Amino acid sequence: WQRLQRYLFSLDTLKKDLKPTLEKIARDNSIVVAVVNLGQASLLMNFVCNARSKGFDISNLLVFATDQETLTLCKSMELNCYYDEVNYADLPSREANAYGDRIFSQMMWAKVIVVQFVNWMGYDVLFQDVDVVWHKDPIPLLKSGNDYKDFDIMFQDDGARSLRYAPYCANSGFY
Repeated sequence: WQRLQRYLFSLDTLKKDLKPTLEKIARDNSIVVAVVNLGQASLLMNFVCNARSKGFDISNLLVFATDQETLTLCKSMELNCYYDEVNYADLPSREANAYGDRIFSQMMWAKVIVVQFVNWMGYDVLFQDVDVVWHKDPIPLLKSGNDYKDFDIMFQDDGARSLRYAPYCANSGFY
């Protein structure tokens, strides 16, 4: 509840800080969002290098760095990045030890609030974990007005069929 309250009270500042960046980088009203800590830095570098080597336009990527070191790395890679000192100051900078552990859960919180915020600002959001690389730029497919135009949200299938995830089995690593 304290995290939620802190987030809600920070919305005006976030809006003031991020509105110019979001307006500048949106492509077809879309923003690609990733949340990264230092423990995931090599995955971020892999994603960026892969995208650039394939000529993908990632100028609408906004990386939410959860620590100062990752912010510095993002800037050195000339990425659009933001460090939310209010909401991320107490997040761990190392990678999770296991799926569902405390670090994993804290990073999931960080991921949820940025998607909610950017969407609340009026943008279409593609969220992805940085362990995902693109074979093709997904934005044109998602924005083309094809068979997907009637969906408000799409998730990749997690493959998990346990009761914990039933009935939808959505994976929050790319949605």
